[in-house]
Amino acid sequence: MIVVICGPPGAGKTALATRVADRLEARGESVRLLHSDDFSRRTYERLYERVADGPNDATWLVDGTFYRREWQERFRTFGDVRFVLVTANLETCLERNRRREDAIDERGVHVVYREFDDPEADLEIDTDELSIAAATERVLEALERWRSA
Repeated sequence: MIVVICGPPGAGKTALATRVADRLEARGESVRLLHSDDFSRRTYERLYERVADGPNDATWLVDGTFYRREWQERFRTFGDVRFVLVTANLETCLERNRRREDAIDERGVHVVYREFDDPEADLEIDTDELSIAAATERVLEALERWRSA
């Protein structure tokens, strides 16, 4: 299964993906975690290639904005893909971005936020309303439902 954790910069995607991966690994599950921030060029092509070339017996957690529909649709071609949309209001995203060690230009946050093409999400998480711990539990519960469907 591939779980795409997407949303605007500063929404909490990386923190959520990392926590979910840690919890799954603690259970002894095979997990592959990819962060879009680890790629400086051809980001979504490289994420796609990594998943395509990787093992099928692992749960993939792919963290990135995925704000363009074309990137979302490309990942859906894998078949067993679930999208988790992580949101927060613009001011929250800007404030979190300012605190990041690798902050992006604020204009970039505004552009992605404004141009974000919401995916057909299997789960939506608003990090203004949920703590990272509660959001992690929601994703883990959803994973169990998706696996048993």
